[in-house]
Amino acid sequence: MRFAVLGAGAVGCYYGGMLARHGHEVVFIGRAAHVEVMNQEGLRIQSQSFDVRLPVLAATDIEAAADADVVFVCVKSTDTAEAARELDRVLVPDAIVVSLQNGVDNAALLRANLAQPVICAAVYVASEMAGAGHLLHHGRGELAIEASLHSEALAQVLRSAHIPTQIAADVHVTLWQKLILNCAYNAVSAIVQLPLGAMAHRDALRDTMREVVAECLAVAATEGVHFEHDAAHLVEQIEATIPAGQYSSTAQDLARGKYSEIDFLNGAIVRRGSIAGIPTPANRTLHTLVKVLEEKHAAPG
Repeated sequence: MRFAVLGAGAVGCYYGGMLARHGHEVVFIGRAAHVEVMNQEGLRIQSQSFDVRLPVLAATDIEAAADADVVFVCVKSTDTAEAARELDRVLVPDAIVVSLQNGVDNAALLRANLAQPVICAAVYVASEMAGAGHLLHHGRGELAIEASLHSEALAQVLRSAHIPTQIAADVHVTLWQKLILNCAYNAVSAIVQLPLGAMAHRDALRDTMREVVAECLAVAATEGVHFEHDAAHLVEQIEATIPAGQYSSTAQDLARGKYSEIDFLNGAIVRRGSIAGIPTPANRTLHTLVKVLEEKHAAPG
């Protein structure tokens, strides 16, 4: 399979890099600074178990995805609709589009603009771009992908590249699980600019996270999504599974002066709760604080 990664950041470079490391043809589409370094020096993947520099192809133009069999969409949720319109111009009819994005609405946005099959996935990887063309992998790397006619063949390819991949029985529930994890942790990490394991006052933090998760569960239930465990158990799972030293993607965005996806995380819970008549004060507070910090720190343009 020929792969294209649209949005060559921390998520796209990890999964595309693992495929390239195991012999697959991958082109990375991203920002000029990353593209230039990757074309000249390769993509460096620095992990706990290996540190390699891979010769790869990279581009800034969407036309690089024209002959791809599979396109990983890894852009921020704010850019999904535009990405879909751009892909619609260049993709071959039998290409497969895979959303490796946060939030629960991206696949629908892609399908609204594309005739090609779209598979959504929940992503569990702790990684960051430590510099241009330099991926720092802290841990994990699993994928849970939507069931489709193409999913088993794709899963086999991913597993052969040492990417643990399962086909989710109900991907909507799986995406909500990931959304709840992000709502509980991302904004808090961004506000204090610390990884979960380094935060002081952990008991008070757990109380806040439980309130956030309880609101998420109430909103999810109004959309027919129900969970086996309560908020306290889900917070315990979050604490147990986030790798030590990992800053949330929202924290990384703010630290780099970028706008985050908070409108599609805690903001999505606030919007959905308002429509359903569910109060969401904890999520609203975190959403508001991150928005204030975005305006304070985000670089012009």
